[in-house]
This record gives sequence, C-alpha cells and structure tokens, in this order.
Amino acid sequence: MAVQPILKYPHPLLKKMAHPVPRLDVEIKALIQDLIDTMRAGPGSVGVAAPQIGAGLRVCVVDVSKNRHGKDNHHGLLCMVNPEIITRSGAAVMREGCMSVPDYTGDVERATEITVRFLDGESGEQREVAASGFEAVAIQHEMDHLDGMLFLDRVVSISTGLFRRKNYA
Repeated sequence: MAVQPILKYPHPLLKKMAHPVPRLDVEIKALIQDLIDTMRAGPGSVGVAAPQIGAGLRVCVVDVSKNRHGKDNHHGLLCMVNPEIITRSGAAVMREGCMSVPDYTGDVERATEITVRFLDGESGEQREVAASGFEAVAIQHEMDHLDGMLFLDRVVSISTGLFRRKNYA
C-alpha cells in the first residue's frame, strides 16, 4: 500500500464515469488502502476518489474527523464502494478545493443533509449513513469524481469573483 500520485485537471480520466465494482476482493482492498494513504498524505485532504489516482472504479474514502469543520460531526473513516445518495435535503454554498485542481478554490452549492448507501470497503457490509454539514459536502464532492465531475463544474459563479486563486504568500 502506498501514497499514489494525484491526477491533475485537465487529465481526461478525471472526466470519465467510473465503473461499478463487481465484488470486494484483495485488489479493491489494496485500492482502498492506497486511497486512505493518499488522502492522509494530502495537506488538509478529507477525501479522495479512485479516479483521482487513475483507477476508474466507483470507490472513494472520506474522513473529516481531523478537520476543524468536521471534527464535531462525523462518522470517522468512510471507505465507500459503489456509493449512491438516496436522500438529500437543504442547500448551502461552501468554499471547496481539490487535490486534482491545485491552487484554486470555488464556492459550490451542495445539499446540507444526505443519506448515502454503499458497500463498506472495510467490513464488506452494506451500510447507510446519514451525513450532514461538512461531512455531507465532502461525500458529495468525492462522489462527483465517480461521475466524472469536478468542483469546477459546480462553481456558483465565476463572473462574480467567487472562483479565486489561493493565496500562498
């Protein structure tokens, strides 16, 4: 298991729909461990999806527990295989960034509460998780990668300056 390089926009694999995982096997478990290692190595990262490391499969990991926005409201490490959002409600605009689009952030509107169903990549059990706030946003962001979407595709308004370069000075 190892930290994998993150594909950067405009790499064409980032815009492709990921394929469902037919079964949880040792190769998928190794992919999940690579995703966890890669997420933990990324500065401030709270999630990563398989397409970001060049694997066109519907697998992603999210863990907002160490982030100040998610530390009080989270389910810990979520290793999601074939996730699907089954309910969503509320809406809020939040600033998002992405390891595949370094140096940029943008304001994105997302549901504030979701229920996601997935095969748990650690236990192999089917799960449903009701997530809210920052965790819900992070899950939606990673699931967008599985559908070939980036946060750039959801930026509220570029023309009004809501999409700005990060200041690293």
